[in-house]
Amino acid sequence: MEDILKVGIITSPHGIKGEVKVYPTTDEPRRFKRLKQVLLDMGKEKLVMEIESVKFFKNMVIIKFKGLDTPEDAQKYRQKELYVERKDAVKLQKDEYFIADLIGLQVEDEDGRSVGILTDVITTGANDVYTVAFSEDSAYGPVGGEVLLPAIKQCILQISLEDQKMVVHVMEGLL
Repeated sequence: MEDILKVGIITSPHGIKGEVKVYPTTDEPRRFKRLKQVLLDMGKEKLVMEIESVKFFKNMVIIKFKGLDTPEDAQKYRQKELYVERKDAVKLQKDEYFIADLIGLQVEDEDGRSVGILTDVITTGANDVYTVAFSEDSAYGPVGGEVLLPAIKQCILQISLEDQKMVVHVMEGLL
């Protein structure tokens, strides 16, 4: 499991006080109001950034970080990703998972046959959709192929993060 979780991407500076526009990659953008700090991914290192203020504009979060006081200061962090430590993550409900924890799970059908590896989660308006890439031992298709599985109870039967496994029912018509 990941120790840090992505919560947003800085898109551009905002205004003249060193604020930045952040595109949230979390289901709960309002979570930024409760955060005291985030980790800024600089590639080789992650910087701890202390949050001074947060406001919201359309689908964006406007954040003022301590020490960033001009648009030029903020410009250096364009397209950088923001993370939180797992301890600061949103509390999940039963049967909810962080996407980062699902990526890489081995996927089997209810008969124990390999389907493949979960490689992506597509968020849609109704329900998430899991992209499963066929592996070498897949009973469903050749390597390089994939199947899209809706994240609904009729299809996703069990998820075990401890065992790194997902058990699914491949519904008729999905292949």
